[in-house]
Amino acid sequence: MSATATRPSAAPSAGPPTRGTVGPAAAPVSSWRPGPAGIAGRLTVWCLLAAAVGGLPLVVPPLTRTVVATVAVYGMVALSLNVLVGYTGQVSLGHSAFLGIGAFGAGFVLTELALPWEVAAAVAVALGATIALLLGVVALRVRGLYLALVTLALGLFAERVLFGIEPLTGGGAGQTADRPSWATGDLAYAYVCYAGLAAVWLLDWRLTASKAGRAIRALRDSERVAASWGIDVTRYKLLAFVHAGAVAGLAGALFASITEVVSPLTFNFMLSLTFLMMVVVGGIGSRIGVVLGAALFTALPNVLDALHEGIDRFPLDGSAAQVFGALLLLAVLVRFPGGIAQSLSPVVRWCTFRPPGAPGADTTATAPGGSDGRP
Repeated sequence: MSATATRPSAAPSAGPPTRGTVGPAAAPVSSWRPGPAGIAGRLTVWCLLAAAVGGLPLVVPPLTRTVVATVAVYGMVALSLNVLVGYTGQVSLGHSAFLGIGAFGAGFVLTELALPWEVAAAVAVALGATIALLLGVVALRVRGLYLALVTLALGLFAERVLFGIEPLTGGGAGQTADRPSWATGDLAYAYVCYAGLAAVWLLDWRLTASKAGRAIRALRDSERVAASWGIDVTRYKLLAFVHAGAVAGLAGALFASITEVVSPLTFNFMLSLTFLMMVVVGGIGSRIGVVLGAALFTALPNVLDALHEGIDRFPLDGSAAQVFGALLLLAVLVRFPGGIAQSLSPVVRWCTFRPPGAPGADTTATAPGGSDGRP
């Protein structure tokens, strides 16, 4: 029983003593507050950050606005995958299938059924949640490497069979997916994708702050110990899969209308692997980290292409992005297990009004540098 003496989600963390703990640092940490200059500095940083992110679609060239929209959509996918990898400890190698199912589902509703974009988005969410629920039923029996192989099989099935059904997906020609009538331009649609990312971020925050979120994180530590504490393992594991699938489906609906043509060649195994690298390099369990990882892996090919075209004798182009991604993954695995989130944790802690040495504001990672802190 020694292994079950401590509730997993309440296990002692590497962070500072909390209220009520014995130790010289307890009182200073619980009563710490930044001074007026510190508050002004933090608010200034938040305003500058909001202006930089919010104004990005306005300052980039018009052709680059679709890249900004893609960053937001991939950020949503990374957040959904983070629910499985970071919160429940399940590895998915077929997450591009959920994105593709949402994209083709939305395209079919928009083109073949001629229904409004809002209906298409709702159908994409329902399709993603349904497929994820079926996958979650399988996940009740397998985990680890075997679950990774199951998700890989799902991704390959979707890529080779499902996305090739011409009446549903348009076959090799792809499926058209118009944008909503109130956001037809690249600028307006980029902000629609921004809104989608903000909504998913808020939903993820509320999930991890809830009783269900703490139960899901307990599954990551040990399903057997979680069950001994009365947690319904089946219920919360299915909830995690449905949440991840629904978010990926919504991202697929937004992704379909970025280029307004959905091609089956897009949703391949490399895309699933890239999503997984976004989460690992960004920082497993960290919202800020995985979104920054999504931005890095999405923008890097375009940045390298721009440098190659704009600078004479610059030897690299967008095709080298995969090599950079592999090197970043190796660096994270060997030197920085917490990813980008671990490197930025002092900055995030300062910006979120947390005392020095406190856990990060949004991370639930188990990797070094992470913690079990509330979002």
